[in-house]
Amino acid sequence: MTADASAGGPAVAGIPVVFLLFGATLAGVLIFHGRAWVVAIAGLALIAVVRVGFSRFDVAAHAAEEVPKLLNLVGLLVGFSVLADHFEASHAGARLAGLLPAGRAGAFILLLFIWLLSGVLDNIAAATIGVGLAARAFAGKVHLGYLIAVVAAANAGGAGSVVGDTTTTMIWLDGVSPLRVLPAYVGSAAALLVIASAATRQQHRHAPLAARGGGDLPIDGWRIAIVGTALIALVSANVVAKSLLGARADRVPLTAAVLWAVIAAGALARPVHWRSVRDAAGGSVLLLALVSAASLMPVDRLPPASWRTTLGLGLVSSVFDNIPLTKLALDQGGYDWALLAYAAGFGGSMLWFGSSAGVAVATRFPEARSTLGWLRAGWHVPVAFFVGFAAQYAIAGWHP
Repeated sequence: MTADASAGGPAVAGIPVVFLLFGATLAGVLIFHGRAWVVAIAGLALIAVVRVGFSRFDVAAHAAEEVPKLLNLVGLLVGFSVLADHFEASHAGARLAGLLPAGRAGAFILLLFIWLLSGVLDNIAAATIGVGLAARAFAGKVHLGYLIAVVAAANAGGAGSVVGDTTTTMIWLDGVSPLRVLPAYVGSAAALLVIASAATRQQHRHAPLAARGGGDLPIDGWRIAIVGTALIALVSANVVAKSLLGARADRVPLTAAVLWAVIAAGALARPVHWRSVRDAAGGSVLLLALVSAASLMPVDRLPPASWRTTLGLGLVSSVFDNIPLTKLALDQGGYDWALLAYAAGFGGSMLWFGSSAGVAVATRFPEARSTLGWLRAGWHVPVAFFVGFAAQYAIAGWHP
């Protein structure tokens, strides 16, 4: 073992020990799902001890920079769960299940709707709402390949929107313009065509979609209005803050505060289901620990940013959580953020534990927890990943 303070502390075979601890933490989270937050906190503590105790590290400066970002991120994610709950309670999505045309066209349109929904809601919410609609539309007879396609469509749909995925929200909060992420929809759309084409055939053979009529569930306009107002206020607040305050806007969790102000005002018309807040806040403990651990990495020792590195991050995100991987990329810099958003956002769809949306769906449908079953039924997702990546690189290019 060697020690080099300027490179992030002790190293083994040239690899900083904090990298090894970070990898072990991600592996522990992967293996011990039931105690993931315990593993993440323990890993963060060990990494902090090594990074602070054995290298030249300014803790005060690091905390001053990272704490406002973390508060903003957690506030937004918990707020997004409230908006998703409002949308589901509005019955707007449930009405769609009764309006779908019969056959493959209806199955395809449902995946397209989930893809679009993920652009304005969190991808976890879009996947959760999507599997509920699929279960309703197919009378509970949903093919595993179609369930996987729901997860993939939700992850793909959030890739080009700064409010559609945790990774893109992180990129946005780091100061990247939403327009820089938007080209991710090139790869996302190409991937959707692949997974939707294959999954609708799987589902049609398993249980064809029958026409059911429009249904009579009333749509709650107040809840739709709360969601729309919150999204408009969120984007507007961020744009105004960046224009007026510049870099100082990152020192306060302003966007999260605006989002919760709208939610609080909306509660006067429609109550908040606090269970969604509790569940999302509990999951944020894991998120905070992983992102904090990633922020302590000596990113100057990572491979240089390139399209090849981006492709590698997308493949790794199928096994390890894409949130800390995105944090590493943000700290390192030099990436094409649209290509990274697509790769990290969609790459986790290749395995059920590669994304939070996949874990959420597997919780409701235990058959999705079979890794071998996921690979067999969801063979179209890795194909779609490479097709989408190639399409985006060919059309949009590489713009670090």
